[in-house]
Amino acid sequence: MTRAEERALIERAIAGDRRASAEFIRAHQGSLYAYMLRMSGRPEVAEDIVQDAFVRALTNLHRFDFKFRFSTWLFTIAKRLYVNACQKHKPSYDSDMVANREGKWNAPETPTIDVEVSGNTKVALDWALAQLSEEQREIVVLFHQLDWPISQIAEHMEMPEGTIKSHLHRGRQRMRGLLEAHAQFSDHVAEVWG
Repeated sequence: MTRAEERALIERAIAGDRRASAEFIRAHQGSLYAYMLRMSGRPEVAEDIVQDAFVRALTNLHRFDFKFRFSTWLFTIAKRLYVNACQKHKPSYDSDMVANREGKWNAPETPTIDVEVSGNTKVALDWALAQLSEEQREIVVLFHQLDWPISQIAEHMEMPEGTIKSHLHRGRQRMRGLLEAHAQFSDHVAEVWG
Protein backbone atom coordinates (compact mmCIF):
# COMPACT_ATOMS: atom_id res chain seq x y z
CA MET A 1 0.00 0.00 0.00
CA THR A 2 1.41 3.38 -0.99
CA ARG A 3 1.62 6.27 1.49
CA ALA A 4 -1.18 8.08 -0.38
CA GLU A 5 -3.45 5.01 -0.26
CA GLU A 6 -2.62 4.54 3.40
CA ARG A 7 -3.47 8.19 4.19
CA ALA A 8 -6.78 7.99 2.32
CA LEU A 9 -7.66 4.78 4.18
CA ILE A 10 -6.79 6.36 7.55
CA GLU A 11 -8.92 9.41 6.77
CA ARG A 12 -11.84 7.15 5.84
CA ALA A 13 -11.39 5.13 9.04
CA ILE A 14 -11.27 8.31 11.16
CA ALA A 15 -14.53 9.38 9.49
CA GLY A 16 -16.11 6.12 10.70
CA ASP A 17 -15.78 3.89 7.64
CA ARG A 18 -15.71 0.37 9.11
CA ARG A 19 -14.55 -1.13 5.83
CA ALA A 20 -11.40 1.00 5.97
CA SER A 21 -10.72 -0.21 9.52
CA ALA A 22 -11.28 -3.81 8.43
CA GLU A 23 -8.86 -3.30 5.54
CA PHE A 24 -6.14 -2.16 7.95
CA ILE A 25 -6.72 -5.24 10.08
CA ARG A 26 -6.55 -7.55 7.07
CA ALA A 27 -3.39 -5.86 5.78
CA HIS A 28 -1.43 -6.09 9.03
CA GLN A 29 -2.90 -8.90 11.14
CA GLY A 30 -0.77 -11.75 9.79
CA SER A 31 2.57 -9.96 10.04
CA LEU A 32 1.78 -8.47 13.45
CA TYR A 33 0.73 -11.88 14.81
CA ALA A 34 3.88 -13.54 13.42
CA TYR A 35 6.02 -10.78 14.97
CA MET A 36 4.34 -11.10 18.37
CA LEU A 37 4.53 -14.90 18.26
CA ARG A 38 8.26 -14.72 17.60
CA MET A 39 8.73 -12.16 20.35
CA SER A 40 6.64 -13.89 23.00
CA GLY A 41 6.84 -17.54 21.96
CA ARG A 42 3.26 -17.93 23.24
CA PRO A 43 0.29 -18.01 20.84
CA GLU A 44 -2.22 -16.87 23.47
CA VAL A 45 -0.08 -13.85 24.41
CA ALA A 46 0.49 -13.00 20.73
CA GLU A 47 -3.26 -13.17 19.99
CA ASP A 48 -4.14 -10.96 22.96
CA ILE A 49 -1.51 -8.38 22.09
CA VAL A 50 -2.52 -8.24 18.43
CA GLN A 51 -6.16 -7.76 19.34
CA ASP A 52 -5.34 -5.07 21.91
CA ALA A 53 -2.97 -3.32 19.50
CA PHE A 54 -5.65 -3.05 16.81
CA VAL A 55 -8.23 -1.80 19.32
CA ARG A 56 -5.85 0.88 20.59
CA ALA A 57 -4.65 1.87 17.12
CA LEU A 58 -8.12 2.18 15.65
CA THR A 59 -9.49 3.94 18.73
CA ASN A 60 -6.66 6.48 18.62
CA LEU A 61 -6.36 6.76 14.86
CA HIS A 62 -7.12 10.49 15.04
CA ARG A 63 -3.76 10.86 16.85
CA PHE A 64 -1.78 9.17 14.07
CA ASP A 65 1.09 11.28 12.69
CA PHE A 66 1.16 10.97 8.89
CA LYS A 67 4.93 11.39 8.73
CA PHE A 68 5.19 7.75 9.90
CA ARG A 69 3.98 4.52 8.33
CA PHE A 70 0.87 3.00 9.91
CA SER A 71 2.67 -0.34 10.28
CA THR A 72 5.47 1.28 12.29
CA TRP A 73 2.94 2.94 14.59
CA LEU A 74 0.94 -0.28 15.00
CA PHE A 75 4.03 -2.37 15.73
CA THR A 76 5.18 0.21 18.29
CA ILE A 77 1.83 -0.03 20.06
CA ALA A 78 2.07 -3.82 20.02
CA LYS A 79 5.63 -3.75 21.35
CA ARG A 80 4.60 -1.56 24.28
CA LEU A 81 1.70 -3.90 25.04
CA TYR A 82 4.13 -6.81 24.87
CA VAL A 83 6.48 -5.15 27.36
CA ASN A 84 3.52 -4.71 29.71
CA ALA A 85 2.47 -8.33 29.19
CA CYS A 86 5.99 -9.52 30.00
CA GLN A 87 5.50 -8.23 33.50
CA LYS A 88 2.63 -10.71 33.84
CA HIS A 89 3.86 -13.58 31.65
CA LYS A 90 7.40 -14.81 31.44
CA PRO A 91 8.01 -15.92 27.83
CA SER A 92 8.13 -19.67 27.29
CA TYR A 93 8.90 -20.94 23.82
CA ASP A 94 6.76 -23.64 22.36
CA SER A 95 9.05 -24.75 19.54
CA ASP A 96 6.39 -26.85 17.84
CA MET A 97 3.94 -23.96 17.68
CA VAL A 98 6.54 -21.43 16.52
CA ALA A 99 8.05 -23.89 14.04
CA ASN A 100 4.67 -24.65 12.47
CA ARG A 101 3.78 -20.98 11.93
CA GLU A 102 4.20 -19.83 8.36
CA GLY A 103 5.20 -23.27 7.02
CA LYS A 104 6.37 -23.14 3.41
CA TRP A 105 5.59 -26.68 2.31
CA ASN A 106 2.68 -28.93 1.41
CA ALA A 107 3.31 -32.11 3.34
CA PRO A 108 1.71 -34.59 0.86
CA GLU A 109 3.83 -33.36 -2.04
CA THR A 110 7.06 -32.88 -0.09
CA PRO A 111 9.35 -35.81 0.62
CA THR A 112 9.30 -36.73 4.31
CA ILE A 113 13.02 -36.13 4.73
CA ASP A 114 12.69 -32.53 3.48
CA VAL A 115 9.88 -31.86 5.95
CA GLU A 116 11.93 -33.34 8.80
CA VAL A 117 15.06 -31.35 7.88
CA SER A 118 13.05 -28.13 7.62
CA GLY A 119 11.34 -28.84 10.93
CA ASN A 120 14.63 -29.60 12.66
CA THR A 121 16.15 -26.40 11.31
CA LYS A 122 13.17 -24.33 12.47
CA VAL A 123 13.42 -25.77 15.98
CA ALA A 124 17.16 -25.02 16.06
CA LEU A 125 16.70 -21.47 14.81
CA ASP A 126 13.83 -20.83 17.22
CA TRP A 127 15.99 -22.06 20.10
CA ALA A 128 18.88 -19.80 19.07
CA LEU A 129 16.52 -16.85 18.60
CA ALA A 130 15.15 -17.37 22.11
CA GLN A 131 18.69 -17.09 23.51
CA LEU A 132 19.13 -13.54 22.20
CA SER A 133 18.35 -10.46 24.23
CA GLU A 134 14.85 -9.16 23.65
CA GLU A 135 16.25 -6.20 21.69
CA GLN A 136 18.39 -8.36 19.38
CA ARG A 137 15.56 -10.89 18.93
CA GLU A 138 13.17 -8.13 17.89
CA ILE A 139 15.62 -6.69 15.38
CA VAL A 140 16.41 -10.12 13.87
CA VAL A 141 12.69 -10.94 13.57
CA LEU A 142 11.79 -7.59 12.01
CA PHE A 143 14.67 -7.75 9.53
CA HIS A 144 14.66 -11.43 8.53
CA GLN A 145 11.07 -12.54 9.05
CA LEU A 146 9.14 -9.40 8.22
CA ASP A 147 11.65 -7.94 5.72
CA TRP A 148 11.64 -4.50 7.31
CA PRO A 149 14.41 -2.20 6.09
CA ILE A 150 16.99 -0.98 8.63
CA SER A 151 15.53 2.55 8.47
CA GLN A 152 12.04 1.36 9.43
CA ILE A 153 13.40 -0.78 12.29
CA ALA A 154 15.39 2.23 13.54
CA GLU A 155 12.27 4.39 13.46
CA HIS A 156 10.21 1.72 15.23
CA MET A 157 12.81 1.11 17.94
CA GLU A 158 13.82 4.76 18.23
CA MET A 159 17.50 3.97 17.67
CA PRO A 160 20.08 5.13 15.15
CA GLU A 161 20.44 2.95 12.06
CA GLY A 162 24.05 2.14 12.98
CA THR A 163 22.91 0.75 16.31
CA ILE A 164 20.30 -1.42 14.58
CA LYS A 165 22.95 -2.75 12.18
CA SER A 166 25.25 -3.49 15.10
CA HIS A 167 22.52 -5.36 17.03
CA LEU A 168 21.59 -7.29 13.89
CA HIS A 169 25.19 -8.29 13.24
CA ARG A 170 25.85 -9.30 16.86
CA GLY A 171 22.53 -11.16 17.06
CA ARG A 172 23.29 -13.21 13.95
CA GLN A 173 26.82 -13.93 15.19
CA ARG A 174 25.48 -15.04 18.57
CA MET A 175 22.90 -17.32 16.92
CA ARG A 176 25.56 -18.85 14.68
CA GLY A 177 27.89 -19.42 17.65
CA LEU A 178 25.14 -20.96 19.74
CA LEU A 179 24.06 -23.26 16.92
CA GLU A 180 27.63 -24.35 16.15
CA ALA A 181 28.30 -25.09 19.83
CA HIS A 182 25.09 -27.11 20.31
CA ALA A 183 25.73 -30.74 19.33
CA GLN A 184 22.24 -31.62 18.12
CA PHE A 185 21.33 -28.28 16.57
CA SER A 186 24.64 -27.90 14.74
CA ASP A 187 23.84 -31.15 12.90
CA HIS A 188 20.34 -29.91 12.02
CA VAL A 189 21.60 -26.63 10.63
CA ALA A 190 24.46 -28.35 8.79
CA GLU A 191 21.85 -30.49 6.98
CA VAL A 192 20.50 -27.33 5.39
CA TRP A 193 23.51 -25.03 5.16
CA GLY A 194 26.08 -27.82 4.84
